[in-house]
Amino acid sequence: MPPSTVVVPAPDVSAVPVQTPRTTVDAQEEGATAPGWVTIVWNDPVNLMSYVTYVFRSYFGYPQDRAETLMRQVHEDGRATVSRGNLEQMEIDVQAMHGFGLWATVQVAGE
Repeated sequence: MPPSTVVVPAPDVSAVPVQTPRTTVDAQEEGATAPGWVTIVWNDPVNLMSYVTYVFRSYFGYPQDRAETLMRQVHEDGRATVSRGNLEQMEIDVQAMHGFGLWATVQVAGE
């Protein structure tokens, strides 16, 4: 004897409540969009000073004098803040610096 087939009706989804999008922003998310983040380039024993200057000019569009000042700061102080903005843009800048072979990190501005 063949097994019996049971047909189950589809649930009524019209009664399912729809969640509304969140409209409040918590402090962590607000910090991620506020321009309170910086990209820091660190000194390394590999890259030439002329190359670091080239990277600052080509990626950030800094004039020669500004790029050289930042390069000297990296070389002499061990680090330089090269850009400021929201967290997402600073992460993009750090990835770009890594792509150029430079050591870079994101940090909250003022720390």
